[in-house]
Amino acid sequence: MPDEPRTTRPSTDSAGPAEPADPAVSVVGPDDGETILLGTTRLRVLEDGTTTGHRLGLAETVLAPHTPGPPQHRHAQHDEGFYVVSGTVRFTVGRKDYDATAGTFVMVPPGAPHTFANTTGRPAVMVTTFTPDLYVQYFRDLQATFADGRAPTPEAHIRTMSRYATTPADDFAQRPEGRTEDTNAPVPGQDS
Repeated sequence: MPDEPRTTRPSTDSAGPAEPADPAVSVVGPDDGETILLGTTRLRVLEDGTTTGHRLGLAETVLAPHTPGPPQHRHAQHDEGFYVVSGTVRFTVGRKDYDATAGTFVMVPPGAPHTFANTTGRPAVMVTTFTPDLYVQYFRDLQATFADGRAPTPEAHIRTMSRYATTPADDFAQRPEGRTEDTNAPVPGQDS
């Protein structure tokens, strides 16, 4: 079709026209991808936006047992999705906690307050999406704040977040043990 964008590759025959090229395909094997270490959290970047024209970033996130999450925050310019592959991840959305087990998907649109943590004694694995890919670079920058081997202060987290259209959700202060209320709501659609 004449209106569709086309990518071409040079023809080996200088007299003939260039052939349309197929889009580049990214294949990331189980031991491949950029690794970002954030204390007890390990991210493996599966797509940094290079292949998707920056429309999508994707990471495998491994939370060690008893890993606290970032301060509760809001994104202004990207959606963030979390698919729990194994373990249990506690998502705090405003004043509600949800314990998400394997097979649960949590989608956070711009403006929604949220954080997550692994409050259990077992590792948890999630696949995390960022649309657009803006937040992949945030994790790279955040890794630098762990350079001395200590977790960054909440202030350092917030400074780094602010460079990526993200603000703390100050209206939802954390209680001890990362809880924001006394009840633990199950994830909608899951048996409790």
